[in-house]
Amino acid sequence: MAQTQGAYYVPHGSSWPIVAAIGMFLTVTGAAHWMNGDTGLLAQPLMFLGIGIVVFMFFGWFGSVIRESVAGLYNNQVDVSFRMGMMWFIFSEVMFFAAFFGALFYARMLSVPWLGGEGHGVLTNAFLWKDFTPAWPTNGPGNVGGAFETIPAWGIPLLNTLLLLASGVTITLAHHALRAGHRRALVLWLAATILLGAVFLYYQVHEYAEAYGHLNLTLGSGVYGSTFFMLTGFHGMHVTLGVIMLTVILFRCLKGHFTRDNHFGFEAVAWYWHFVDVVWLGLFVFVYVL
Repeated sequence: MAQTQGAYYVPHGSSWPIVAAIGMFLTVTGAAHWMNGDTGLLAQPLMFLGIGIVVFMFFGWFGSVIRESVAGLYNNQVDVSFRMGMMWFIFSEVMFFAAFFGALFYARMLSVPWLGGEGHGVLTNAFLWKDFTPAWPTNGPGNVGGAFETIPAWGIPLLNTLLLLASGVTITLAHHALRAGHRRALVLWLAATILLGAVFLYYQVHEYAEAYGHLNLTLGSGVYGSTFFMLTGFHGMHVTLGVIMLTVILFRCLKGHFTRDNHFGFEAVAWYWHFVDVVWLGLFVFVYVL
């Protein structure tokens, strides 16, 4: 379809939405049956088939978008739509983490003191948990998961904080290099960002191994263990996705994609990476330090 300046490009006959729906349906169906112990539908193979279809969909759908962009089919209206879509996506991610931070705040500042006898919890403490000391970290008055130790903030967590802060600098330098037309510097700084993100993930895996293997800190260690691993685990998943996206952008840069004035694909991933950095700073302060 010929693209005019005032027209809004709309792709025709795309099959990717239905492929995505099928993949997600199979993934959720297989996972639900697997978690409930039902193997009648070959739950695990069904789930992995769904995941494979979703991955295939990502490659195909994003490939189509990239080809359309390189072909010059998008105008300023489409660019604005992409930017608004990415902004709303990041906003949804902010709300996602806000829910987990809210759960941490509620457990630490309200539930635990209440079980210890503060406020309206005085009768609960007197009759059910009179020996419970409302201190944080805790696995609750039921001592769920047994005794555990926490991970010191000034070891691996501090190192990972420095790694992510450094990666925020390198992705910004890569952006400036792109805007200045310095392709070599762009590739080098982008590769440095990917390396820093990968090293962060390596140390997080090492931290988890230490927690499970030596500190008895697990997902089942009461309210502290559940909030700790939910927050840090989901953040690690977002870092993993960010590293994958940065790698795709690196390959696109090596192929000569993006110009000084037209590089929203790069900007979108940079926004996402800065969001990941900011979330980690909140995690470092409220999960490890305080």
